[in-house]
Amino acid sequence: MNKNHFLFLLLAGLALPSMVNASPPPQPIIKQGSCPSAYHSSSNYCVPSSNARFAIAKNGSCPSGYYSSSNYCVASSDSSRLAVPKVGSCPSGFYSSGQYCVSSK
Repeated sequence: MNKNHFLFLLLAGLALPSMVNASPPPQPIIKQGSCPSAYHSSSNYCVPSSNARFAIAKNGSCPSGYYSSSNYCVASSDSSRLAVPKVGSCPSGFYSSGQYCVSSK
């Protein structure tokens, strides 16, 4: 697991209990090339603007409920479910969508 995946999983794990039943809020993400739509570059991060949606680093095809923007997958609506990178099997309450686990709640 690389440093970026570890950091994301750590942050997602901290936020997971409060985010499972709601649309995930946009958060700064580690910059990997160009920032996704509605995000701007700040140092080594992509920072969400006021109209941004949750985004995660792209690994293959984007999960259901997300669209591709640069090297990221961006939630396609405010009701998109939380998606996290898949490492082994998905946890309880999530289903597999490509290289991601998506909340089923």
